[in-house]
Amino acid sequence: MTHTELPMSKVNLMGLSLLELEELVEGWGEPKFRAKQLMSWLYHHCETDFQMMTNLPKSFRRKLSDAACISDIRVCARAVSDKDSAVKYLFELNDGSRIESVLMPDRNRITVCVSSQVGCAMACDFCATGKMGFFRNLSSAEIVDQVIAIQRELEGGKNVTHVVFMGMGEPLANYDQTLNAVRLMTCVEGLALPERRITVSTVGLAPRMRQFAREGLKCQLALSLNATTDKVRTRLMPINTRYPIADVLDAAREWTLASGNSVTLEYVLIRDVNDGVEDAHRICKLMSRLRCKLNIIPFNEIEDCEFRRPETNRIEQFRRIVSKKCYVAPIRFSKGKDITAACGQLRTVYGNQGITLRKASQYGNTQTATFYPAGV
Repeated sequence: MTHTELPMSKVNLMGLSLLELEELVEGWGEPKFRAKQLMSWLYHHCETDFQMMTNLPKSFRRKLSDAACISDIRVCARAVSDKDSAVKYLFELNDGSRIESVLMPDRNRITVCVSSQVGCAMACDFCATGKMGFFRNLSSAEIVDQVIAIQRELEGGKNVTHVVFMGMGEPLANYDQTLNAVRLMTCVEGLALPERRITVSTVGLAPRMRQFAREGLKCQLALSLNATTDKVRTRLMPINTRYPIADVLDAAREWTLASGNSVTLEYVLIRDVNDGVEDAHRICKLMSRLRCKLNIIPFNEIEDCEFRRPETNRIEQFRRIVSKKCYVAPIRFSKGKDITAACGQLRTVYGNQGITLRKASQYGNTQTATFYPAGV
């Protein structure tokens, strides 16, 4: 069996809930507690070889080998930032599709940015993923696998502490699989991450935001707002024609009431588009109606895009106006910019040679990132 094949006759254990695993093992004539043992091997030990699951009876391990399999994803390549130690991974899925994920270490905080789709259908004009188009949704197993694969590479007993759904794709457009992945990441039998350390980002699919608010989760929600008028937001984000600013902010308000958390408004600052003094004052008015904070993200420039990053004094002016209104509004300088791993820069390229990592270059700079093949 090659890496890109999963046996059709076998059930994939990765991505199943505890209840689903319990039903499965009982159907095989095994006691229900075997399901918790399996989940411990899958998510706590990151094990994919049934024969290494030594607290399971040999007869059960043989049964598993005959009837089940465990999907995983392969690290095709990785790029390491010389500036902030961020690592961008190119992963290959079992059907040959490829996605990018990012490891972002910061002192005791180790964050993994995961993808939820191969590509993205939202077509935001400032985002590299949106420009590559949409190919398919990821399964909950493929989403969780990104965290597990990166966890295996951590040294010195370190563990992933936070997960953000800010990679390729729109998480709430892949609602069921995103929700299943969040539950696997946060349940005791799964990755056992505190719910508040999981952040789901959305472009503003208002009905799904409202549905998500009713799930009873305490994870964080980030809304990609990026404009203060519907005219500008529609130019940047076509989804605004269906769910304009007033609608998505109303859905965000429902989230805050249901979860007890504030919502994070993500605001990509683009030169001469949404970075003016008037924009800063308008964002203050929008924020006054909502329990929220604002992440000001200077635009990370990408290929095939006319937009540019504002000058430093313009960025600071915007932050100063918002902060004077007593709002939390930090400037978020994205990690991994030198390896095209920053916010809005993830993209795999489909061409005659298949899917490859693009070498990253700073605009106006000849430096390029160093890419290491898997195994190095």
